[in-house]
Amino acid sequence: QVQLVESGGGLVQAGGSLRLSCAASGIIFTLNPMGWYRQAPGKQRELVAMISTSDSTTYADSVKGRFTISRDNAKNTVFLQMNSLKPEDTAVYYCNGRLFVRDYWGQGTQVTVSS
Repeated sequence: QVQLVESGGGLVQAGGSLRLSCAASGIIFTLNPMGWYRQAPGKQRELVAMISTSDSTTYADSVKGRFTISRDNAKNTVFLQMNSLKPEDTAVYYCNGRLFVRDYWGQGTQVTVSS
C-alpha cells in the first residue's frame, strides 16, 4: 500500500528555518504532482506549495519568497525548505501526492513557530 511519511517538523523561533521531507513508499509509479498542505487550529487545510515532475511549482502567496519546494523523482520524495518562519506559519503540515486521480496523504508533522 502507498504510504507517505513526513519528517522535519518541530519548534522554531520566528525568523528561523526548518526543512520538511516526505518519502513515498509502496509505489512503483511517480507521484505527480507532490505538494505540501497545512492546517492551523480552527482553519481549513490550505495549499502551501506543489511541484510537478517537470519542476513546475505553485506557492501560496503567504509563503512566496520564504519557502522552496523541491523533489527527487527517482525516490518519490518531496522537500519543503522553510525560511524566515512566522508565528502564522504554525500548523500541521501534510504531504500530498497524486497518482492518476487519487490523492495520498501523509500523517502530518507539527510546525510551531514561537514569537
